[in-house]
Amino acid sequence: MSAIDGILDEARSELTRLQPEEAEAAMHSGALLVDTRPLEQRQRDGEIPGALVIDRNVLEWRLDPSSEHCIPQARADQQVIVICNEGYSSSLAAATLQRLGLRGATDVIGGFQAWAGRGLPVVSS
Repeated sequence: MSAIDGILDEARSELTRLQPEEAEAAMHSGALLVDTRPLEQRQRDGEIPGALVIDRNVLEWRLDPSSEHCIPQARADQQVIVICNEGYSSSLAAATLQRLGLRGATDVIGGFQAWAGRGLPVVSS
């Protein structure tokens, strides 16, 4: 096992990861779905209606309620669901958000590719 595989396993051990359908239902119940995919992927594959796009390199600053760069949508008591392209970097990001105090942070198993593959809503960019 590589070092990053161990780090990924450790991150995921702290998460209650969601299937795409569960993430969609949570979103409709008030969870914040955050899409961290790069612009190129969103342009190529489409976007999830209602998802908030935040670049991965600024994610923690935008969602940390104690940060001066925090966005208004971020609240410590809100469930945050991170989605990336295939569900790898989103696991690492969600674990980091939990360390920042967002205890309900998690991610989507299989990422955007699983979301789209299951026929969930996607719009062209």
